[in-house]
Amino acid sequence: MKIHLKPLIPFSFSTELQIYLTGRALPYDELTDFHPILEKHITSGYVGWMDGLSQGTCHRCGNTESHLFGEMPCSRCGKTCTYCRKCIMMGRVNACSRLHVWTGPHLEYLLKEEPLKWSGKLSPQQAEASRKAIEAVKTHSILLIWAVCGAGKTEILFEAIAEAIHTGKRVCLAAPRTDVVLELGPRLKAAFPGIEIAVLYGGSEDRHHHGQLVISTTHQLYRYRDAFDLMIIDEVDAFPFSGDPSLEYAAQKSRRETSSLIYLTATPSSEFKARVKKGVLDAAIIPARYHRHSIPVPELSWCGNWEKSFAKKTIPKAVSKWLAERLQFSTPFLLFFPNIKIMEEALPLFQRLHPDIQYVHAEDPNRKEKVQSLRENKVPGLLTTTILERGVTIPRLEAAVLGTEKPIFTESALVQIAGRVGRSADHPTGNISFFHYGKTEEMLDAVSHIKQMNAEAKRRDLIVE
Repeated sequence: MKIHLKPLIPFSFSTELQIYLTGRALPYDELTDFHPILEKHITSGYVGWMDGLSQGTCHRCGNTESHLFGEMPCSRCGKTCTYCRKCIMMGRVNACSRLHVWTGPHLEYLLKEEPLKWSGKLSPQQAEASRKAIEAVKTHSILLIWAVCGAGKTEILFEAIAEAIHTGKRVCLAAPRTDVVLELGPRLKAAFPGIEIAVLYGGSEDRHHHGQLVISTTHQLYRYRDAFDLMIIDEVDAFPFSGDPSLEYAAQKSRRETSSLIYLTATPSSEFKARVKKGVLDAAIIPARYHRHSIPVPELSWCGNWEKSFAKKTIPKAVSKWLAERLQFSTPFLLFFPNIKIMEEALPLFQRLHPDIQYVHAEDPNRKEKVQSLRENKVPGLLTTTILERGVTIPRLEAAVLGTEKPIFTESALVQIAGRVGRSADHPTGNISFFHYGKTEEMLDAVSHIKQMNAEAKRRDLIVE
């Protein structure tokens, strides 16, 4: 891939274009506001460009799979033009498209005061992980933070982010799912109130903002190039990041040549575990939650042929009993389903128990508002798909999985779901139940995973129980 550059000519360039384009690689169609001045900036050498597609590769998302390219009559070049279908949700990139990049003076960040305004205190194990993260920032190295759900991973990052910002660096905290980004945004804004922060996801109002600190879904990284001195990838094991090489490409492309990379996860893949074991990847491992209580161990509960029960318009007795207990004591709950269709069909049955029970899924336009309603005790609980397995923290929350034997409920997913329970220091315990029509290795491995982390925390005297 070749970036087309011209020698810089002294020129009164647009600072608005500099801010908007720095660290990004954007097609002409996304630069509408700058069309009148764009060509002059290219001629003067302040903006360069690269081909959107060349030699069977999309230079925005890295796609090289032939079946993910299409052809269409192109109004721009007047020919039948190849385009990338892999990243078309971000706007079309054709063979005749150019991706524009800023090649003029570097954008500098002026810091007037200490960026971090968080007054909390880290536990000793959090502090050790924070120290490693700061060292990774200073040495431009790679670090894995492997911490159980509820260990306070976000707070562990605060000092490392502050170190990067204090030294004029640009930071990105990326997560695979919008729900996680929406959860992180307010927390980072509260901790860094004087820093320009952009929160990016599909439809975000911040999508045109620059931000020295960017909180983004991993899909939004398609638009970036050589942008960040510190890249943090939260929930690195989560779908879709874990199963989509183009998102890894986007994350790597978004880093500057000399930069730091921090991975965060509670459930690392076997590949990450092997790299740590071999000593080729440095890791900070935290087996205990910040409040020093054990992670609740899931209860495995056989509920019979639950699909047949729903077909007969009844809720399995074990599930109905569990739900009735939550409703009796006004305990907020999440009940996870294996797919949207079953959940939608079952909703009226659950609303007989309480009319305010609602459901959420990835395509639900009111997902954010419904989760907030649960947080504010305006609804008793939510039926949900795995979309809420991560990034949700609600005091007193309890959770259950229905149809735990279904393939979608992997060890990683089940550990994350269990991790929704007991996250608050004021309410560190709670029930997590796996309702099933037959045990699977995945659910047994999930229980074993949690028990092993609890045992390691006790061995290291990190649990007060």
